Amino acid sequence: MTVKSTVKTEENKVIISVDDRFDFSLHQQFRDSYSEINNKGQEYILDLSNTKYMDSSALGMILLLKDHVEMNASTLTISNPSDTVSKILEIAQFHRLMTIK
Repeated sequence: MTVKSTVKTEENKVIISVDDRFDFSLHQQFRDSYSEINNKGQEYILDLSNTKYMDSSALGMILLLKDHVEMNASTLTISNPSDTVSKILEIAQFHRLMTIK
């Protein structure tokens, strides 16, 4: 289980990816992946293409990321969720809060 953050300065993007399981055990890693990035107008992309499982604590962590993004006048997109993760996001109605592609 790993969280990886990539800052693409030339594209004004921050890509955060979560592998395998997205649960409370990743709380500190996930927070560290974005907490030091405070550039205004960045596009944040949460890549869930390799995430096979997510629980309710992961939903809460995404909401904390959303708060951070909004404080920095930036945007958040969740990209490539698997069918299982996509269903969880749909049940939680995250499509009303952010873009999911």
